[in-house]
Amino acid sequence: MWCTKLARFSSQKFSTRKFHATAARISKWRDCMKGELQNDTKCLRTEESDKVCIYRVPTNLRQVEPKAYTPSIVSIGPCHRGAPRLQKMEILKKNLYRRLFDPNGANASKLDKAFEALEGIEDKVRSCYKEEIALESDEFLKMMLIDGSFVIQLLRDLSEQDGILQTSYLSTRWMLPVIRRDLIMLENQLPFFVLNELFDLTNTDSVSCQQQKQPSKSLKYLSLEFFYPLLQGGSETIPPCEKLDELEVDHFLHLLRYAIVKRSELKLEVEAGDQRYMIRPATELSEAGVKIKPDKNPNRRLLNITFKKRLWLLTRELTIPPLYMNDHRGTVLRNIAAFEKCHKGIKPDVTTYLFFFNGLINSAEDVALLHYKGVLHHSLGCDKEVAQLINNISKEMVLDKKESYLYEVVNAANKYCGNKYARMRAWLVHNYLSGWGVGISTIGAILALYFTLIQTVYGFKDTIKDWGNYRFGSLLLEALIITPLKGVPKSMVSAAERYKGAAGSNNCGDMCREILNMCMEACITE
Repeated sequence: MWCTKLARFSSQKFSTRKFHATAARISKWRDCMKGELQNDTKCLRTEESDKVCIYRVPTNLRQVEPKAYTPSIVSIGPCHRGAPRLQKMEILKKNLYRRLFDPNGANASKLDKAFEALEGIEDKVRSCYKEEIALESDEFLKMMLIDGSFVIQLLRDLSEQDGILQTSYLSTRWMLPVIRRDLIMLENQLPFFVLNELFDLTNTDSVSCQQQKQPSKSLKYLSLEFFYPLLQGGSETIPPCEKLDELEVDHFLHLLRYAIVKRSELKLEVEAGDQRYMIRPATELSEAGVKIKPDKNPNRRLLNITFKKRLWLLTRELTIPPLYMNDHRGTVLRNIAAFEKCHKGIKPDVTTYLFFFNGLINSAEDVALLHYKGVLHHSLGCDKEVAQLINNISKEMVLDKKESYLYEVVNAANKYCGNKYARMRAWLVHNYLSGWGVGISTIGAILALYFTLIQTVYGFKDTIKDWGNYRFGSLLLEALIITPLKGVPKSMVSAAERYKGAAGSNNCGDMCREILNMCMEACITE
């Protein structure tokens, strides 16, 4: 009996312990999840803020080409601050800060105003970054002042020297293109209003310009003047300064995107349509009768592509503004596309443009054709490298088919290539006129066939008077085999004479054997 009570007591005690353990575990995970709702302010801040404009590049894009999104020698902003490989440029950044606020210069008295201005916009600047910045307030303000001073003084020095490197700190030729490339990266940005605050505060050019009766250059114009060679090698016209002043841009990358995208000029007021397929490669378009030509208007935007009928209604014309391609311009296009993917306030126009060229170029032959037409220029090693670069840019990018501004161009081009005339023309060109050698051989074969036909007709005319002596089958063999052999080597003529004798006989087997022997002798003679 005591054993039974002891066993019952132990069972009840074990059940009680199990109940308390389960209750404690439930209470623990519930408290943890409630704490997540109260403490996870990072997600709430990023979702609620509409001011975010500087992002980390998505992992899938970075894996395709990491160096296109990572600065090589200089960091701007908090994303790459403190990287060991970038520490050498910190000395140069501090030197330019000293030049801008030189104690013996015109801006010495404005340093305190700069402190106050940056302190007043610190929270606004922090809200521009997608990720929460872990820097303390003092370190963050120090970073803004030094990085902003470096950028502004650099732009002014280059503008005063017309872009020629005469300063000691940029005496190495390779340095300026690399700095320009680093400053355009999405993760390497300062909000534009920070730079504008320092620029307006330290702008001493307006007084000298008023004395010389010349308009002073705005920060947007200096920036565009500095970065525009990344796209067109300085060959394109920079938009007028008065139009730039009306823009609201978030940072340098946003400004450069505007320089190549202007929606009012892209005819985007119409409702976007559905682009289901990529455009055909350039070689296929050319074979189908599409004339590819460059747009020689210097004021035409890079993304303005048109497809229209030519004077002869059976052919079409694809007009594309010239693209100057190298590694640095590939970096710019990648970062703009990443910005379009992350920022919800802009359309994916550059992404659409990259997908268009990705379809237009499938091989080195496509690059060679576009280069010959004056549409694509590059400074890379070979056409194959250019094809790989352009095809690689759009990897891991996703284009919404309903947001393509080129849907009319792509759909019209593909529809034209699908009609009977274009397909027949493409087949003939691809198989018989694909090169000089093949084309000459095809023309020679056509001429040979033509002269053979003429010779057959005139030779057959001589035998019309003998029709009464032949049956229909003999006449047909006479016209197709015997008569064309007239005027050729004697061996073939003798074979033809042997055939005539066989044709006059009534033995069908003898006639077939003589025809076979004649053909074999003709082939051996040839």
